[in-house]
Amino acid sequence: MNEAPHHPWVNGWRILCARPDNLGDVLMTTPAFRALKTSFPDCHLTLLTSSAGRAVAGLIPDIDEVITFDLPWVKTDQTPTDPQALFEIVHTLRAGRFDAAVVFTVQSQNPLPMAMLCYMAQIRRVLGYCRENPYHLLTNWVPDPEVLVATRHEVTRQLDLVGAIGATTANERLSLRIPPEAPAQARQLLHKVGLDRTRPWILLHAGVSEEKRRYPAGQFAEVGRQLTAQGIQVGLTGSPDEQPYAQLIREQIGSGAFNLAGTLPLPAFCALVADAPVLLSNNTGPVHIAAAVGTPVVVAYAKTNPQHTPWMVPNRVLYMDVPPFLRSRNVLLQQFPEPALPKATPAGLANAVCELIGDRWSALALNTNRIAQPIDLQPTTF
Repeated sequence: MNEAPHHPWVNGWRILCARPDNLGDVLMTTPAFRALKTSFPDCHLTLLTSSAGRAVAGLIPDIDEVITFDLPWVKTDQTPTDPQALFEIVHTLRAGRFDAAVVFTVQSQNPLPMAMLCYMAQIRRVLGYCRENPYHLLTNWVPDPEVLVATRHEVTRQLDLVGAIGATTANERLSLRIPPEAPAQARQLLHKVGLDRTRPWILLHAGVSEEKRRYPAGQFAEVGRQLTAQGIQVGLTGSPDEQPYAQLIREQIGSGAFNLAGTLPLPAFCALVADAPVLLSNNTGPVHIAAAVGTPVVVAYAKTNPQHTPWMVPNRVLYMDVPPFLRSRNVLLQQFPEPALPKATPAGLANAVCELIGDRWSALALNTNRIAQPIDLQPTTF
């Protein structure tokens, strides 16, 4: 690191946490936020995140304030086209009078653009991973050991980062605070569409932001048919834009499937996931929502970003290949630990759901008004 050990971070500081990524990335950083709050209990944490990340930011208990900005070096749908906007965000950060900043990145991201914004905003202490020597841009430089492919879970990566300044926590679960009114909204929707919570049911989230991580609709429909044939109801979820896609899969499944997509605000959607016996999904944001609320997960996991598997929750991960024409132009990101087994076949996914729903449903049937709590299990390895 560039800064000498005798310059420790101080309790009571205003700390900027830069995580300008998607919803799932923000959730996987919540144990690191908790570590900061645990070790510096009087600190004020401000999260700088994207429009997508902001959706969940208000549900994170350790975050005191949120700044939303879509940065041009992070893949989003809302990236500003006017470079002047970068000077405006520098002005906003300078006005925040931050004592320190933590630049959270995945192993394939470059921390230096964000570090430069912090430098221009006159933030005196900046912590982050970097492969090259950042000199004065990162006062607390942690050399990034993940040069080729990710070797740690994303949660572990961020906990290790804040651990470099002495921030630790004994509770490494993901954090998510569901508002008290949200469960009733979720259950009213289930009642409205005719899904019977007193009988076995699951959620199926078929949408995803990147096509390379999308399990084919026809194969998800086959999973749904196998489940409904065994008396398991399937509620299809998704964003408002994904409502037609969910409806297509619902029609292919037939009786016993219900289209819930685009009908709930995020807090109520989180409550719905918390109430579900099992979530079946692509590797996308709702998987991390499920992990945060303790709902078991079955994932059709595209062979990209191996560090994003479900964290500290009962799970089954089944793998699928990324079509060559959808693979990243960055050849380093095309590497994936092999053999990646088992394969994500419809029969395999259906069997995995049945395995998780078995004992889980027996327990849940004793309390139909439950909201799931995080379960203390070891994280998935990869």
